[in-house]
Order: sequence, then C-alpha cells, then structure tokens
Amino acid sequence: MTGPARAFVIGEALIDVIVRPDGTDEIPGGSPANVARGLARLGVPTALLTRIGDDDRGRLLLAHLASAGVDVLPASVHYGRTGSATATVDAAGDASYAFDIDWDIDPAAIPDEATVVHTGSIAAFLEPGAGKVRALLRDLRGRATLTFDPNVRPAVLGADPVPARVTFEAVASLVDVVKLSAEDAHWLYPGRTLDAVAEHIVGAGPRLVAVTRGAAGSTLHVPGHTVRIRAAAVDVVDTVGAGDSYMAGLILGLLETPPAALHRLGALAAAAAAYTVSHRGAELPRYRDVAAHTSEAS
Repeated sequence: MTGPARAFVIGEALIDVIVRPDGTDEIPGGSPANVARGLARLGVPTALLTRIGDDDRGRLLLAHLASAGVDVLPASVHYGRTGSATATVDAAGDASYAFDIDWDIDPAAIPDEATVVHTGSIAAFLEPGAGKVRALLRDLRGRATLTFDPNVRPAVLGADPVPARVTFEAVASLVDVVKLSAEDAHWLYPGRTLDAVAEHIVGAGPRLVAVTRGAAGSTLHVPGHTVRIRAAAVDVVDTVGAGDSYMAGLILGLLETPPAALHRLGALAAAAAAYTVSHRGAELPRYRDVAAHTSEAS
C-alpha cells in the first residue's frame, strides 16, 4: 500500500476450483477478496482480514492479493487448509457447486484509519466467523462508512431463504450501504419486486441500497428517492466478477463523491462493472479504466 488503509475489507478469500470435462483449473477468488483487490487496483489503499491456510493454496492467494497491493493482515493466516469453492461443469455447460470452507476470524488487528469498511458473502452468514463480523460492525459504527454485499450462495446457505434473510437483515441494520444483485433480492425475498425489496431494506436502516440488474443497469435507493443507472454499452465476454467490480466502484464513489451526487456514484460503479464484463474472468479495472468508461455509464 502507498499509505494508511482507507478501505478495510472483512471476508473470505478462497480458491475457485473449476472442474470441466477437459480438465481442472484453480483460480484465486472469494467475493470480499475480489472487492479488496478491486479497490487496490482502483488506487485505494486497502487492508483485508480473511482466513487463509498456511498451504500452497494460501500462498497462491497471498501472492495474488499482494500483486494488486492489498495488505492482508497477519491475523488472516492460520495453520490449516485454505477454503475452496468447486464448480463442476458438465458437457452442456451447466455447473453444480460445492464449498469447503471453515470461516472464522481473529478480530484483534483492525486498522483504525479506515474510512470505509466492507463485508459480505459467506463471511456474513457462516458461523462462527459471521457472529464476529457482526460484532466488529457494531464496534465500527460511527467510525467508518460500513458497506455490505450479501452475494448469496445457496450452496452454503441451504434451500430455505428464511434463516439467511434473518441474518441478512441483522447485518443490513448495522451498515450504511447495502449492495445486492437482482438474483440475491429474488432469492432472499421471493415474490417481491426489486423496488419493493430495496425500499424494505432502506427501511431497516441503511442510508443507501444499490440493486444491480444486469443488462438493465442498476438502481440506487435512498429514503424517498430512487436513481436509475443504465448499464454501459460494452461487448459482454462474461459476467464473472462483475458484482465485485461494481462494489469496488461503488466504494470508490463513496470515497470521492459528495453524498448527494447519486448519479455520479452509480456511474462509477457501473463503469467498473462494464470494464469487468468486457474481459474474460474476474478482470478488475484500474482507475484509468474506470475514468475511460465513466462518461459512457453516465
């Protein structure tokens, strides 16, 4: 990092194992780790508290994060195996998912200088670590802007959305900003419209709720007001990492943009996602890439 952490991310870093009929690939992943890496590539000094094993996969993750400038806190490394998410892809291209992750954290070493603190995904739901994450958020309220992306993983949470929804709302009530995808919203709140879900979440306490809607763009919701952001016009290669890129762009906007400038905030986030979907894999933009796309996203 080039200075004290302005962003602090709490959440899983794991290995994505992609099993295809023609072979297997292992790729660094984990939604919060991707957000941390995205922030660092956007020029934001970023620290990450995660859980990485002292093994070959853990060393791969540490090198991957360090290459982007992420400061992985020493308390993140433990004497065990590194978590993984396995996607088995059949000949028709359909995938089934399985997770092997032991999520816990040591909350002792928290950088006091962080302006924004982000969490989400498995880290917010899987115990015993999830309870410690909520305790950290309660302690950090008022000291930093808190952001949350549930990035729902039914393979971890199970088929019943009710327990996950209870946990989601408990976390949402602690934070300032919630970002979720249309898929997250429909899974957590079946039968409700996206606008109704966003209004419900705003009523739980966050000052801002962002809902990403794929090719339909995104919406930013504050009490009594909604701003609609169109998706940037790009050739989509794949959507891997787009949500994490949007989240990193949204946090960048929170750091750079006056709170009232919602359209500019959404345009930054949309520009980051546009860059990612126009590249193969979770290719996260640098600041110059977002600046190049922002006028189109506006």
